[in-house]
Amino acid sequence: MKTAIVILNWNGQKLLEEFLPSVINYSAEEAVIYVADNASTDNSVDFIRLHYPSVQIVENASNGGFAKGYNDALSQIDADIYCLLNSDIEVTPNWLSPILSVFKSEKNTAIIQPKLLDYKKKTHFEYAGAGGGFVDLLGYPYCKGRVFNQLEADQGQFNDTYPIFWASGACLCIRSEVYHLLEGFDEDYFAHQEEIDLCWRTQNLGYDIKYVGAATVYHVGGATLQESNPRKTYLNFRNSLLNVVKNVPKKWFLLVIFSRLILDGIAGLKFAFELRPIHTWAIFKAHISFYKNFYRFLKKRKRLQKKSDYFIHTSIVWQYFALRRTKFKDLK
Repeated sequence: MKTAIVILNWNGQKLLEEFLPSVINYSAEEAVIYVADNASTDNSVDFIRLHYPSVQIVENASNGGFAKGYNDALSQIDADIYCLLNSDIEVTPNWLSPILSVFKSEKNTAIIQPKLLDYKKKTHFEYAGAGGGFVDLLGYPYCKGRVFNQLEADQGQFNDTYPIFWASGACLCIRSEVYHLLEGFDEDYFAHQEEIDLCWRTQNLGYDIKYVGAATVYHVGGATLQESNPRKTYLNFRNSLLNVVKNVPKKWFLLVIFSRLILDGIAGLKFAFELRPIHTWAIFKAHISFYKNFYRFLKKRKRLQKKSDYFIHTSIVWQYFALRRTKFKDLK
């Protein structure tokens, strides 16, 4: 299979200097490596041309964020498999082989995520994807190895291959035909949780999504937007609500929307009590944007074609905060 590793970059020369060598050393024999540049104003493109002439460069006309950035770049790249890789990821020897092996043997598998460990604490899973993603009753995302901010140590408990609901955008490998059939990422998201929407729509078409624990990468996380950045809070709260409107089945729709709006309000109060009012304001702005986009996203809804029980029928909020269950194996 013709494979393309595509790294989206925006003013990330320092990250490219640190992490591009591992990608080239451990991937170049199995894939063509691309950097998709989102109209950077630093010297990223010149740096690549000077030091890594084997790396292909796709220059986007503007910074359209994660979603539009990849859509623009992938429209110009011919490959059977796209591996979308964050610029702050260190790959490991033979990381790609197990992923491509599953694609070759499982024709219905459209998306694969490797094991995602923390670059800053390599014994533990990383927040953005850990051991593969799932969605609970209220549309909240969580992972094997990460429930809210609780991160598990990697003790080999997630070394196998198994179905997941969503794959992390930090390292998401997808069949190009499926990506283009779905018309790529929804550009209204800009960044954050657009990969969950893509995975949801992929399953609506009847395809499978897998986690491959034999493949390992290390992710810095927060290199583009830090956790403390209110812009990140805004995008996460808004886009999570838009995911609900766009994808949750009709029988759960009103319950989930109503519950999420209440819980978001509680989160806003929590930020205020913690003397972080800028994040409370970010949630308020997220809700304003949500209301503005509600009917447009309502039109985007498509009937789930695969199965209705797309989530674990429980609330992660209840499990984590009320019952103090912090590990995936304890969730019921």
